[in-house]
Amino acid sequence: MRDITNVKLIYFKGFLFLLSGILSSVLILLEYPTLKMALLLMVAIWCFARFYYFAFYVIEHYVDSSYKFSGLWSFAQYVLRRRKRGDQGD
Repeated sequence: MRDITNVKLIYFKGFLFLLSGILSSVLILLEYPTLKMALLLMVAIWCFARFYYFAFYVIEHYVDSSYKFSGLWSFAQYVLRRRKRGDQGD
């Protein structure tokens, strides 16, 4: 699969992710309308967003500036390769 290069399609894809996240969150809260569920959902979303930031920004800018990630699968392969080499960093 090739990369998307059309700016309008990139924005459209981003907004589809946003819309899907909002719709999923609303459906979960309609199914389980409790404060506890809302807080757990907020924490889960925040943690996943922070992990994504970690995988694509923190690693590239603070751990290994030579490696460019292309997706979460790429990040997983990178981590596994480093573990096999024993290259844990300090």
